[in-house]
Amino acid sequence: MTHPHNEAPINPLPPVVVALFLVLAGIELVIWLGGQGIIGGPAAVGWRSSMIESYGFSGRAFDWMLETGQTPPELMVRFVSYLFLHASFSHGLFAMVILLAMGKIVSEVLGALAFVTIFFLSGIMGAVAFGLISDDPWLIGAFPSVYGLIGGFTFLLWMRLGTAGANQYRAFSLIGMLLAVQLIFGVFFGGTNDWIADIAGFIVGFGLTVVLVPGGRAGVMARIRRR
Repeated sequence: MTHPHNEAPINPLPPVVVALFLVLAGIELVIWLGGQGIIGGPAAVGWRSSMIESYGFSGRAFDWMLETGQTPPELMVRFVSYLFLHASFSHGLFAMVILLAMGKIVSEVLGALAFVTIFFLSGIMGAVAFGLISDDPWLIGAFPSVYGLIGGFTFLLWMRLGTAGANQYRAFSLIGMLLAVQLIFGVFFGGTNDWIADIAGFIVGFGLTVVLVPGGRAGVMARIRRR
């Protein structure tokens, strides 16, 4: 089998996915370099903690907003800014790897605007769910948004399997595996209630894709009628 000489060996990533990845990677790299004492001087060692306190999603601040009915901008921005902060370099790296994989598929099928919509709305609603259900003080990391992209991928795969006449429940194997890994780590190593935001993000991403994918809602209704 021959291939054109000018054919790229790896399919290029959509620009919007690359741009978001670079923002996440740039922030994490600066924080990591500061923590290693390479840049920023002695004060840089505490950059991660201070940025989490300033821009992480605070469950206690969310409770205060609900109690008082106030929505100051410095607290509202945390519904988005927490997505760009991580507990460690490896925590951020894992999120970014999944972002590239899921983001490529979702953006190529749905387009750049839909990709951005799923990413940020999944993150925002994940924070809301976390604030309503969990008593944990902090939520950080891009995982609620990444799980939203996994939700989008799951719906696309669900539709594809249905078209092929295959078992559509196989589409949920990825989210099932990830949740099982989270459960195991939580049992053996302890953990937080971040999974609440992750599941909420997945549900939001899945639901948004039903609306955003061409023929998505019609396809779902057609399959429901056949059952």
